[in-house]
Amino acid sequence: MSEYIEITTEEGDAINSLYIFTNLRLTEDAVEEYDSQQAMELGSPVAQALSTVDGLRFIRLDDGDIIVHREPAADWYGIVEDITAVLKDFFL
Repeated sequence: MSEYIEITTEEGDAINSLYIFTNLRLTEDAVEEYDSQQAMELGSPVAQALSTVDGLRFIRLDDGDIIVHREPAADWYGIVEDITAVLKDFFL
């Protein structure tokens, strides 16, 4: 693993979705999907770490990529900042 975490974002197809691309390996082999923070809390270690981010409605982890759907009132800037902090704490 690199000692640097690279994160880029791209707007999703829906108004409340965002693609997050990283240079990390977030999943072992299978795609993981979680439709609530409660499901994230019971998921993989990465999903459990991401469950602490407020405003997440859904996440899909696929190798180094994350698709995020937010609660309508949640702020993208805060979500991306929190996800970045969680991933740094988890991997570094």
